[in-house]
Amino acid sequence: MMTQTKKSMTVLALAVSMGLALAGIVHAQQKTMSIGTGGTGGVYYPLGGAIANVLSKNLPNVQATAEVTGGSIDNLKLIGTGQSELAFTMADAALDAMQGNDKFKSMKVPLQTLLVVYPNRMHVVTVEGTGIETMADLKGKRVSTGSPGGATEVMAFRVIEAAGLDKDKDMKRERLGVAESVNAIKDRKIDAFFWVGGIPTAAVTDLAATPGMKMKLIDHGDMVEKMNAKYGRLYTSSTIKAGAYPGTDKDNTIAEVWNLIVTGDKMSNDDAYAIVKTLVEKKADIVAVHKEAESFSLDNQVQDRSPVPFHPGALKYFKEKGVGG
Repeated sequence: MMTQTKKSMTVLALAVSMGLALAGIVHAQQKTMSIGTGGTGGVYYPLGGAIANVLSKNLPNVQATAEVTGGSIDNLKLIGTGQSELAFTMADAALDAMQGNDKFKSMKVPLQTLLVVYPNRMHVVTVEGTGIETMADLKGKRVSTGSPGGATEVMAFRVIEAAGLDKDKDMKRERLGVAESVNAIKDRKIDAFFWVGGIPTAAVTDLAATPGMKMKLIDHGDMVEKMNAKYGRLYTSSTIKAGAYPGTDKDNTIAEVWNLIVTGDKMSNDDAYAIVKTLVEKKADIVAVHKEAESFSLDNQVQDRSPVPFHPGALKYFKEKGVGG
């Protein structure tokens, strides 16, 4: 006959065993989500970190992480190879990836939009002493058009083309990310650089606040009509307001394009619904990290801002809230 002590030990052993088994089930259900962002000097990365934190805190058994990348092009390729579940991208780069154009001729990427997030503003940046006042003045200069893995390069080429310049013949071109571009212009190794990002971009703020340098932003909003005539209605004319960066005392007319958070063709409707609902309803937590998250609103979830179809799970949430996708 089993003694009371032996019975208790048996019950305890069974409880421990069941607990370990349940823990194994919970662990097995844990979902990891990699979010493709951008370089540390831009806006994608801090926003991606805030999004990863919000998703990890609010979705059961989800562990999201923000990955430093070269930007949109890298992010879309990571989606295509299944290495990222979510990614920031500019709308123009996403359309190229979906159609297999330009940098994606070797691989079409099946994409679905989860959320239209905020507009990316093209910055054409120089400093006093370079002789650059207009787009035409870039001819013969040393110019960075963005890193190879980002979509700054895609849009920069289109702005340069619309300005009547040849990106290969009319300038000595570098391919630097925004932080590297700022360092290069400080060291007088380049005369100007292109950067498309949110406002403010930390690296551009750093340049504008550098003692002994006067940063200038070059107007190019009048290039939008030519860009859209060739590439489709992806771009709009906009303004970087005076005072957006230290020492900027006049409005800068620019081209802008919307940013998206996209996924591939594997995400379930339930997961997409939960992610979109969380990002919209916990927007204040993301705005606390960067104010561009103010644009994470239902009003912006319209198809003309995303050339990529919305995920059915996202559309379900939008419909519940009375907005169309």
